[in-house]
Amino acid sequence: MATQLVQHELILSRRMARLGTETAFEVLSKAKALERTGRNIVHLEIGEPDFSTPPHIVEAAVDALRGGYTHYGPSAGLPELREAIANYVSRTRGVPVEPEEVVVVPGGKPIMFYVMLALVDEGDEVIYPNPGFPIYESMIRYAGGTPIPIPLREERDFAMDVDEMASLITPSTKLIILNSPQNPTGGVLARDDIERAAAAIGDRNILVLADEIYSRLQFEGTPFSIMSVPGMQERTILLDGFSKTYAMTGWRIGYGVMRADLAAQISRLMTNSNSCTASFTQRAALAALNGDQSAVDTMRLEFERRSRAFVAGLNCIRGFSVCVPKGAFYVFANITGTGWASKPLADALLEEAGVAALSGTAFGSYGEGYLRFSVANSMENLMEALKRIDAWVSAHV
Repeated sequence: MATQLVQHELILSRRMARLGTETAFEVLSKAKALERTGRNIVHLEIGEPDFSTPPHIVEAAVDALRGGYTHYGPSAGLPELREAIANYVSRTRGVPVEPEEVVVVPGGKPIMFYVMLALVDEGDEVIYPNPGFPIYESMIRYAGGTPIPIPLREERDFAMDVDEMASLITPSTKLIILNSPQNPTGGVLARDDIERAAAAIGDRNILVLADEIYSRLQFEGTPFSIMSVPGMQERTILLDGFSKTYAMTGWRIGYGVMRADLAAQISRLMTNSNSCTASFTQRAALAALNGDQSAVDTMRLEFERRSRAFVAGLNCIRGFSVCVPKGAFYVFANITGTGWASKPLADALLEEAGVAALSGTAFGSYGEGYLRFSVANSMENLMEALKRIDAWVSAHV
């Protein structure tokens, strides 16, 4: 007698309901689907450099593959890369860093994820920027913590209000997330604000996750890390990596720098999840840190040029008002003058004008009234996008 197969209901864990997403990939998928129907789309949704990885980094990876770097490595990363990162962070942040304080991971997100899993219990509060990178809130909720948004406002050039941050600190505060230069706004925290934030934390046992993934793409001033403030190094978890700086998004390699006892726990989480980061990509990262840095400077200057040109163009379109970003490669446009809400406007621009952008609400509730455009595209395509947006607005606003 044939056995009848039964399709059983998929019963997910309750924690899966707390997990968010990154809308950029959803919009990219939708834009690609439109392209398959013959539509021409200008892609301003995805946050990755449009430059190629510098050739000397690619060659280092090829040499590593041919040299046998195709096997497991230590969970915390290859010793030579951890040492190079420690030297780099010591030099750029002005604090002594040892290799055992470095954990190499496949991208920047694992540091966010592992830190939440290692530190945050049910009921713990985590202060995070809003609008901000959506994975912050997603990981806080997934770990069982309580997300406490600190609004970033246009009138402050999207820099965090330190007094407001201080007012949000409670006995339940476990972690504070700082991001500068900031995604999605391009805002930057000045040294004075960072020092005041450290003073507000005082001697409380609160850790700071300092997301500095765009630090080499800051247009104005010298980047300053809360890790550099006296007394804050042992309470700072520095998140950085190679994706944005060296146009290595697909290589999946980032790192965290933190006190050695926490680094050992993050390494345990690596062992339990990924085992290790691919060895040949780590050799490429070593070449990135130790090699020619001119490609980074070229990218930074080009992103600044594109940002200024795109902001100038948007400010000429009815209903748009945009301040000039100070870093990264995003333009966060105020669209309240159009009378449209963020998500419907982003959908209309994609489906009717052929311009893919992200609703500000993809970055949190305080992103309502804004659209994020990535200027990681050619100047020609950016100018084409401006023409399409202007034509659409002229017809519908």
